[in-house]
Amino acid sequence: MKRVQVTEGISARCGENILLERYLERGSDEQVGMTITEKILAAHAGLEEVSAGDLLTAKLDLVLANDITGPLAIKEFAKIGVEKVFDQDKVVLIPDHFAPAKDIPSAQQCFEVKCFAQKQQLKHYYEVGRNGIEHCFLPEQGLVVPGDVVIGADSHTCTYGGLGAFSTGVGSTDLAVGMAQGELWFRVPETMKVVLNGKPKNPWVSGKDYILAVIGKIGVDGARYMAMEFTGEAISALSMDGRLTMANMAIEAGAKNGIIAPDEKTVEYVKGRAQRPWKLYQSDADAVYHAVVELDVTDLQPQVAYPHLPSNVKDVAVAAAAKLPIDQVVIGSCTNGRWEDLWTAAQILKNKKVHPDVRVIVIPGTQDIYLQAVREGLVEIFIQAGAVVSTPTCGPCLGGYMGILAKGERAVSTTNRNFIGRMGHPESEIYLTNPAVAAASAVLGRIAAPEEVV
Repeated sequence: MKRVQVTEGISARCGENILLERYLERGSDEQVGMTITEKILAAHAGLEEVSAGDLLTAKLDLVLANDITGPLAIKEFAKIGVEKVFDQDKVVLIPDHFAPAKDIPSAQQCFEVKCFAQKQQLKHYYEVGRNGIEHCFLPEQGLVVPGDVVIGADSHTCTYGGLGAFSTGVGSTDLAVGMAQGELWFRVPETMKVVLNGKPKNPWVSGKDYILAVIGKIGVDGARYMAMEFTGEAISALSMDGRLTMANMAIEAGAKNGIIAPDEKTVEYVKGRAQRPWKLYQSDADAVYHAVVELDVTDLQPQVAYPHLPSNVKDVAVAAAAKLPIDQVVIGSCTNGRWEDLWTAAQILKNKKVHPDVRVIVIPGTQDIYLQAVREGLVEIFIQAGAVVSTPTCGPCLGGYMGILAKGERAVSTTNRNFIGRMGHPESEIYLTNPAVAAASAVLGRIAAPEEVV
């Protein structure tokens, strides 16, 4: 009895039809291959096999909240009526959004998170000065490992799929249940297989450009409630920093999670970091996909996402030709605040000066990254160029602080969203780019290609 491989691109049939087809063609006793996402969820639900669309309850390896979502989850946790979280070693609280606190309300939120961590005697509460942006910090510290199931009250929790984990964002109520019970229900998502072929000729093309190009192709709802499984030659060659960037922005295509099957690079990354054992999962050769999207990156250029959607992408050459003047550049965030990102920006800014009409804010993703940037001279490069270097914080990404835009201002940013009002005034504009384009734009005072500066 044959198995059906669905490869109808972004217009693939609805998941319900695929599930029916799968059921009719396999027979009741035949086991069908599973995707990496299905395998991880099955293992955590104690099941031998699951299919897209199944409802299940899965054990959680890690539960995450920050200073914005944490207080809400804590209030809901109190309503459940349990005294203790399910496991003091598996709940992580990190103040990183409005931290260090920008005002009295944000200070109160951070304080509530801290008090809860103290009361619950949580092992993994990380105060300002010992932490970083959560989605940079957790992989760096080995708190998430391949094969995990992780939930976080933050949409970019999908970042950890870059390690080969199933990770997804949830609401604060679901997070409270996760803290109390150590498990949560899921509908197994359909999987979109994203195959990136080739090797980019342009040396400045990065994982950020891959994911922007994919979102530009399928749209911001093109993978709604799906697992985006990234594979192909270009993914194999991509660094771990680049893979985390791609998984981070799966939510920008509406995905439930983004995931990359672990390989030697993954193992090398987690060795020496992991605080507990890990398990490597791979998709079966006969796994069923809701859709397959292919993209050849050979001739891909750095991408620029114009306002007000991450899918509104253009090649950097087109954007540069428009000579759009800018007011601000942000290099950082949970998307592009890792070492590779800062190093790339520094190569552009070395011995250069920021345009006099532009302010540049560099935000290392964690304290360790910040310290490495100090030791290896990157911070000196940034300051001599005329940029400011911030303590790790989400800050400007969500319009919190450390870089709010005024009416009419235009920013180039390595963050993940450029919705209306995301970084400040509703009549400001955000252009999403990789760190190289952001740094080049800072020098020329307009959206610019790296080749124009280096």
